[in-house]
Amino acid sequence: MTGQRVATVFGGSGFLGKYVVRKLAQDGYAVRVACRRTDLANNLRQLGAVGQISPFYAPVQSDDDVRSAVAGADVVINLAAILSAPTVAKLEAVNVKGTARVAKAAAEHGVGTLIQMSAIGASTSGVSIYSRSRGAGEEEVRLNFPSATIVRASVLFGPEDHFLNLFAALARYVPFVMPVYGARTRVQPVYVADVAEAIRRIIATSVDVRPTETGVCELGGPEVLTMGEICRRVLVMTGRNKPVFEVPSALASLQALVLERLPGRMLTRDQLRMLSVDNIVSDGMPGFPEIGMAPLSMDLIAPAYLKRYAAGGGEKNNIINQFTE
Repeated sequence: MTGQRVATVFGGSGFLGKYVVRKLAQDGYAVRVACRRTDLANNLRQLGAVGQISPFYAPVQSDDDVRSAVAGADVVINLAAILSAPTVAKLEAVNVKGTARVAKAAAEHGVGTLIQMSAIGASTSGVSIYSRSRGAGEEEVRLNFPSATIVRASVLFGPEDHFLNLFAALARYVPFVMPVYGARTRVQPVYVADVAEAIRRIIATSVDVRPTETGVCELGGPEVLTMGEICRRVLVMTGRNKPVFEVPSALASLQALVLERLPGRMLTRDQLRMLSVDNIVSDGMPGFPEIGMAPLSMDLIAPAYLKRYAAGGGEKNNIINQFTE
């Protein structure tokens, strides 16, 4: 392992992180999976050779642990973020202060490449607390590591997602209708493995996706769909036949007021604010074409893993493996 390149992936045990770790291991990196729950990263060891992938206890809220995980790394990728939290301070502790901590440590240790994962819609003037926190995080990255590449993505889908799987569960268990929030909001669902491959290519080939000093790349899938259209497709994929019910904003707000107080925070008022604006790639923003990729469609990937929600159930179809290995 002497002389092997080292990559540190913060949030590497999460949904996207597992795909990124696999890609980096395939490229020969010694991968440090930096996270708060190292037990959730243990199963990633099998994605590489013996000793190639190592879980590191390094929550982004800890200066010492972040520095330890970054020291000696050639590449740092920060995927650590949270969608919601009971307080604004807890959200900003990860999405803003944690992001700043990673960028500062990467600069101090002379890391060659920093990739910061963000989200389409990130802006300090965004409509939601989440989007403002991601925008503030981006500003910290630019301040502390100006040459970093910021990768924004629309909503991710894949076998372990909390997006299409949630819709499919609603289709299966909610009687009579299929509820949908923000039914007319447009999104650009993007396959998680495509985002991981884009990150790999940016690192491996030093692709210049930075036409301006902002260093931002936006990734969206091949189709722009409304939330209502996505729900209808999920119904078809799961063999369910029920009408789509567009939840009125007043009722949605009332439901969120209750649900955000419960464990799991299944729906929050801030998430409803996010659903009030489109989540699609901006015109003229570099993305998959500049990286030399054509992203896969939801219709090609999702039916295989949503099959288990159909009447009678079923297991995940192994055909999905050809896209993730």
